[in-house]
Amino acid sequence: MPESAKPTKSAIKKEAAGAQLTRAVAELRSTNTIRRRAAALLERARRGESAWFTVNDGAMMTTATLVAELTQVRYPSLKIPYHSRWRHFEAGGVDRLAQLNQVLGDASPAERARAQIDLALVSVLLDAGAGPDWTYREAAQGERPDHSYSRSEGLGVASFHAFMSGLFSSDPTRPLQADAQGLLAVTAERLGAAFQVAPGNPLLGLDGRAALLCRLGQALQDQPALFGQPGRPGHLFDLLTRQGQGAIQAHDLLNVLLTGLAPVWPAQNAIGKVALGDCWQHPAAGSEEAGPSSGWMPFHKLSQWLTYSLLEPFEWAGVQVQGLDALTGLPEYRNGGLFLDAGVLQFKDPAQAERLHAAGDELIVEWRALTVALLDELAPLVREQLGLSAEQMPLACVLEGGTWAAGRALAQQLHGGNPPLNIQSDGTVF
Repeated sequence: MPESAKPTKSAIKKEAAGAQLTRAVAELRSTNTIRRRAAALLERARRGESAWFTVNDGAMMTTATLVAELTQVRYPSLKIPYHSRWRHFEAGGVDRLAQLNQVLGDASPAERARAQIDLALVSVLLDAGAGPDWTYREAAQGERPDHSYSRSEGLGVASFHAFMSGLFSSDPTRPLQADAQGLLAVTAERLGAAFQVAPGNPLLGLDGRAALLCRLGQALQDQPALFGQPGRPGHLFDLLTRQGQGAIQAHDLLNVLLTGLAPVWPAQNAIGKVALGDCWQHPAAGSEEAGPSSGWMPFHKLSQWLTYSLLEPFEWAGVQVQGLDALTGLPEYRNGGLFLDAGVLQFKDPAQAERLHAAGDELIVEWRALTVALLDELAPLVREQLGLSAEQMPLACVLEGGTWAAGRALAQQLHGGNPPLNIQSDGTVF
């Protein structure tokens, strides 16, 4: 090889740095990393080394009992569905899936799945905390009078009707889709009108939600290999079922979402120029590991919530989803609030409950990490009380049964429905 053709030291160094960056990003997109780092932070808190929390393990059994009893009340047959956006589409006992399928008419199973995926993905991205003062009034349907919904149910119902009206489609002849151009055309004003936002009906993070949908539209447009042409979330069905084996892995679905939706998330959390999304710095997270991933605590809550919410469209189309428990519990304010309100986690400084916290604050990052680890420890205790196996009650069903509802119930009893922490939301994390 001529001397001039040999790679320079700087080129070799740059290539090595690029490879290291690629490995770090892959590590931070793995649920194994989420679990390992969350468990390490929980053990650290148990040793008394947390600046923010103490752990009262004696309260775990009573928490499990609360979750098990509420699960039996909500699902007496113990046939528990997944914790997914589709539960919110059932708010008020209305079968909105049937409404969607009726309008889809004689569409093929694949096209039904594409429409269902379009709806679920957009709706999940709009599912950050609504705040205590917003409601959505659904018009009367037949003999059913009009009805108001708030919080997650309200966001689910509002986004369902926005989808049915064609808000996210660029093709008036095909309203039941979300495509790149349709999403790029969404503004805060149009979204606010669809969600009935008004001075007396404020929705937290409206601008952030609209901007998130526009970034989604751009990501769909820029990645035809993943999202097809025209770019639609629903084309993930074709991508993942291309092998025709009748089954997919849950973590494969999550991986595609984390890769394809990386440009969607706010860019303040990044390594190099790669946006990490719901991944935050904590000095004790991964501190035992070298490389650029050290000091980061990943969660990917919305991406995992989205993965949970896409399980059913695949299954309704006859595709089995395997490896559900590769996904983690969801570290948001209902599951996290459960452990605070049930006394498993206790503030070292009770005044922290009254302060306003940002998503990237060390206290919030650690609280979410402890939530992930504690959900893994709580799940087998709940199953034992209900006499169910992990196969009969995967984590997705423990959450639905479950921990999320118990967190909400305790919040209602103790804080009028508000979470036990005051978190500043931009509409993209909680």
